[in-house]
Amino acid sequence: MAENEWLNKDFYKTLGVSKDATESEITKAYRKLARKYHPDINKTKEGEEKFKDISEAYDVLKDKESRERYDAIRQFGAGGARFAGGAGGAGGFNASNLNDIFSMFGGGAGAGGNGSHIRFSTNGGGAGFDDIFSMFGGGNAGGYGGHGYEDYGDGAYAGYRPTPAPEDGADLNSKITLTFRQAVKGATVSLSAGGKKFKTRIPAGVKNGQKIKLAGKGKPGMHGGRNGDMYLTVTVTPDAKFTMDGVDLVMDLPVTVGQAVDGGKVEAKDFNGEPVTFKVHAGTSSGAEVRVRGKGVKTKRETGDLVGRVQIRVPEHPGVGEKHAAKEFDKACGDFADRLAEQREA
Repeated sequence: MAENEWLNKDFYKTLGVSKDATESEITKAYRKLARKYHPDINKTKEGEEKFKDISEAYDVLKDKESRERYDAIRQFGAGGARFAGGAGGAGGFNASNLNDIFSMFGGGAGAGGNGSHIRFSTNGGGAGFDDIFSMFGGGNAGGYGGHGYEDYGDGAYAGYRPTPAPEDGADLNSKITLTFRQAVKGATVSLSAGGKKFKTRIPAGVKNGQKIKLAGKGKPGMHGGRNGDMYLTVTVTPDAKFTMDGVDLVMDLPVTVGQAVDGGKVEAKDFNGEPVTFKVHAGTSSGAEVRVRGKGVKTKRETGDLVGRVQIRVPEHPGVGEKHAAKEFDKACGDFADRLAEQREA
């Protein structure tokens, strides 16, 4: 903005400060307004115009020399000043008057020699302000005052260029399929997120359908925010022989009628293929559970058992002898067969 427009601008009012405000108060007021109206933050047309106005005001008032020129011009034009030509008629200003005003800017005499008069008008007639002020070396304050985003005081004005609030990254959901053995023993698996591959350890004893939280493996955070998490849903393929019940491994334990009635030691193989011995008590029925301690799932906190669920088996094609022996066994059991019948009918 050219200095000939300063008469129409109250820069102190624009910044909301008094005419005797200190440089520090002016800067503080400008920074507060800049934070509110900069186009990068306030994207309205009104905000853009407001920022232009406060930038113009600050450009003039921040500098001692330009502020003095502004104050003098405003004081000079407060009464609608007008210079009239002629030989010193009433109401006119002569060169000596101008010298007094120009001396306020440190510019010395600027009215010409020999007491000649200058025609000076605020309404477009005669010499313009730009012509007059060019003698003082005055510039203009147009546009945004030459302020870039980085120029709001001492260095990069962090008070205006606000530090973005930390934003946490979003969580991700993923799936993985494990063999039953991997689920029992734990496994190191390769995964990917955001185009990057990484490895993670799946703990022993993970169950089908279980979700595992992988902290920090989601989308990255911004401006110092933490990364999101990844939630990994596990599918475990079934095993033909074993199932998991908590940290216990469960298997069927087929026994004969004689082993179930008389009891005894029944040999089998555990999950690792190693031989184990189950102790079946006399009078054990199908569905009863017998255990071998410490042969289940091993986690950081505990170790489960290997559980054998007793299943009494009989020959698919019994001969005459087996059938006769079975009938004799039922007779020897007394009313046991009758009591079973009552349970079935209850």
